[in-house]
Amino acid sequence: MNVQAIIRRSIDYIEHHLEEPIDPEQVASYAGFSMYHFHRLFSKEVGTSVADYIRTRRLCHAAQLLLYSEEPIIEIALQYGFESQEAFTRAFKKMYGLPPGQYRKTIASVGHQQHKRGGNIMEQTANANVQGWFLTGSHPQHYEIGVDRQIVHQGRASGYLKSIAANGNGEFGTMMQQFKADQYAGKRMKFSGFVKTEGVSGFCGLWMRVDNKAQDALEFDNMNRRPIKGDTNWNHYSVVLDVPDNSAAISFGVLLTGQGHVWVDGFQFEEVDRSVPTTNQDDYDDLPDEPANLSFEAEIE
Repeated sequence: MNVQAIIRRSIDYIEHHLEEPIDPEQVASYAGFSMYHFHRLFSKEVGTSVADYIRTRRLCHAAQLLLYSEEPIIEIALQYGFESQEAFTRAFKKMYGLPPGQYRKTIASVGHQQHKRGGNIMEQTANANVQGWFLTGSHPQHYEIGVDRQIVHQGRASGYLKSIAANGNGEFGTMMQQFKADQYAGKRMKFSGFVKTEGVSGFCGLWMRVDNKAQDALEFDNMNRRPIKGDTNWNHYSVVLDVPDNSAAISFGVLLTGQGHVWVDGFQFEEVDRSVPTTNQDDYDDLPDEPANLSFEAEIE
């Protein structure tokens, strides 16, 4: 059996035992090698140690539960081998940039095409390529952010978000920031910038979210009702939200679902007056204006 086949077999073993006690020595024994020799083979082929791979995959699974379930954080932590919620939180924040509870509260709405207030959340990996920004999403390991000095709208550089291993439109990544809302409370704020896309298979858009101290969404928009798709040249887009007096945090960024490459440049975050309409996705927008068929006499068409 060649090295690649051994590594694939070992990874398959790991994937089937992520919710069970497992350590690198067990994997090495399963592969039929000493720990020292297997560590060298695995690190050279995969680019990370066995222990780091196991930890990363467990955190990835945990992030999916945060995103798609309502399981308590402590149960998720114990399920994936962490001794305490505190240890889980430290590891999760190091990989995803946000603690689990805040991740669950803040990020789920970003990637969902239909926003639901107080929804679940997504997964992130820290990225030092772009100062002030970090990468997160449902599968952040399938996306990349960085600075492009060749494709630029203005100045000397643009930022980019692109898929590197995304398989479907259910996956998404976002390049984002998060900061205190204190100095913007009571104001109407506009997040805008220039966007260029290539091969976007799902949709792309700017997004902004305003949360209170309980991490409930007060205002939100991710442009899913006016999505950017396919190949587009540089164009200007914006999101406008009110920042209520009880706001605690503001998050914003650019979102990419599925495959594609997105460039962004010239972002601005500025106060606008009340004549500028908000783009907030109101949960009640789709409700009828008035009650209907109260006497039950109307015929079904």
